[in-house]
Amino acid sequence: MNDDLSHGIELLKRTPDTLEGLLKGLSDNWTHPNEGPDTWSPFDILGHLIHGEETDWIPRLEIIMDQGESQPFDPFDRFAQFEKSKNKSINTLLSEFKELRLANVSILKSKNLSAEDLKKTGIHPELGRVTAGELLATWVTHDLNHIGQIARVMASQYQHKVGPWKQYLRILNT
Repeated sequence: MNDDLSHGIELLKRTPDTLEGLLKGLSDNWTHPNEGPDTWSPFDILGHLIHGEETDWIPRLEIIMDQGESQPFDPFDRFAQFEKSKNKSINTLLSEFKELRLANVSILKSKNLSAEDLKKTGIHPELGRVTAGELLATWVTHDLNHIGQIARVMASQYQHKVGPWKQYLRILNT
């Protein structure tokens, strides 16, 4: 397996446990607040990650590997989680995410992608030509982006409570 791919898989495998450690068993007071209109709560972000596991990363990789540029990717619905996560608990979402992610990492490993495979291209509906390597690097970075977003949203609940220490807390000053 390609070294870059192994490097990314290290993180992809750990994201479910990271989110579980941060969110499992927390009250809705932690998992449902957001930063205001048109922003997402940790609950919403987790739903978004689940939707990505179902419709984005592996399905798009398979399009690249099997059809290349002859079959553009389906557009990704960045708001599907609002309907799909209704009436579920944070613990249910964490379990769903973990199950989907472990399955997707297993699929990814089974493909035994080479450096040449990572150069293969597909067509993103907005971005145009993208490589398999870029897609997989984005998957890893997407996880880190949303882990940071969850931490920021949770920390924002304390932005008016930390007093003068706010100046030292970069997470509250972004």
